[in-house]
Amino acid sequence: MATIDIGGSDEQTSPVAAGDVVRAPLRARVSWMLYDWATQPHYTLVQTFLFGPYFANAVVQNSTCGSLIAEGSEKAACGQALWGYAAAVAGLLIAILSPVLGAAADGRGSRKPWMAGLSLVFLAGLSVLWLGVADANLTTILIVLAGFVMATLAAELMSVFSNAIMTGLVPRDELGRLSGTGWAVGYFGGLVSLALVAGLLVPIPGEATTLLGLDPLLKLDGGAHQGDRITGPFAAIWFAVFIIPFFLFVPDRRRAVGAHPERSATAELWDTIKSLPAMPSVLIFLIARMLYTDGLTAIFAFGGIYGASVFGWGPLELGIFGIILTLVGAFGALFGGWLDDRLGPKTVIVVALLALIAGAVGILSVDKNHILFTTEVAEKVLGSTPFSSPGEQVFLAFAILVGVVAAPVQAASRSLLARIAPPEKITQFFGLFAFSGKVTAFLAPFAVAFVTLETGSQRIGMAAVLAFLAIGAFMMLFVRTRPAR
Repeated sequence: MATIDIGGSDEQTSPVAAGDVVRAPLRARVSWMLYDWATQPHYTLVQTFLFGPYFANAVVQNSTCGSLIAEGSEKAACGQALWGYAAAVAGLLIAILSPVLGAAADGRGSRKPWMAGLSLVFLAGLSVLWLGVADANLTTILIVLAGFVMATLAAELMSVFSNAIMTGLVPRDELGRLSGTGWAVGYFGGLVSLALVAGLLVPIPGEATTLLGLDPLLKLDGGAHQGDRITGPFAAIWFAVFIIPFFLFVPDRRRAVGAHPERSATAELWDTIKSLPAMPSVLIFLIARMLYTDGLTAIFAFGGIYGASVFGWGPLELGIFGIILTLVGAFGALFGGWLDDRLGPKTVIVVALLALIAGAVGILSVDKNHILFTTEVAEKVLGSTPFSSPGEQVFLAFAILVGVVAAPVQAASRSLLARIAPPEKITQFFGLFAFSGKVTAFLAPFAVAFVTLETGSQRIGMAAVLAFLAIGAFMMLFVRTRPAR
């Protein structure tokens, strides 16, 4: 199998290791991939394209932040800052809980009961978002942010167990395609959910019909922003329906050989942490992922907010923007999964991160009347056709580049850990994987929020993510992908 070496050995798993796992039935593999489909509307509708920008631009007013925000700041600065702080709180909780829960699951064997309990938390958190009315009081804002934190925490903790189950479904030399296809299925789930919201539920602003020219299935009050607020309950119902096959057909992992269920989860976790220096590539990879995932998370959290603020996008433009990026992301995940098994996950991650940096710089080079930082262009005319201004078109082009490479970074990261982590402690290592993605996840959102508040500029605030991506890409050069023992 061909490999590409970038700053270190990128050896593939041996045929013997690859044959340790027998491919699970198609029904089980498809049902496992439906987990990504079920949870994706939370990321697509709530975090990135619809509810997040609505929260920053309508739910919160700058007066909420009082003297904490610079005088004369942009309208959405306070909302962006509060959303960033909530994302930071969720990341901190995920970092604390994910390794401990992973160790507990490895010791006791079952993963799906943990996912069932977290599903209830996830559904409750999403449902709370309906309360996010425009110009909300502080109590309502805090309740909505608590719901967002609950949903984000539950989704990420469920992923720890789902990722661990993945390693028992296919041989190791097929993990790239399974991981990439699962990620692509998730993106298509986000695409379909966006299409349903824009085409069947939410009317075009100022119109009585949806984007497809149909009467909305639900009579939503536009003046009360019910079209924006419905995204939370919609994502909850979507998850409740599509997670059912996972619980019915995906085989749970049995207790690992040598596991000690009588020992506490913290004791098991401490043993694993002490063993990390003997596995330097795993340790370097976890640190690198910690950094580049911080930057990627911040781009997802604030990309839609930034575009909505610069161009005054409403639900229509944000919906179209989301559909485009979700579609290109799905194809990027499929192609990235194929490259993963052909070239190795390390190569996919490094090349995709370099492209991601270029795309992020390009996005930040655009403001209301400039592209590439210095080239002047005509400002978007109020009420004009979506993406008709030069600034919007350049912004969209760079955003598409980010969308194409973001999914391969994440899918290949999951595949890489599944290939190199000790199989008997795989859930613990995926707990550490989630830990590495969240232990400093507050840093990038916090940096964006802090710099935004201090400067009153969303563009300068967003620029903080570039350092996280660049350092993470550099560290990946020193990862050797030989399986750990």
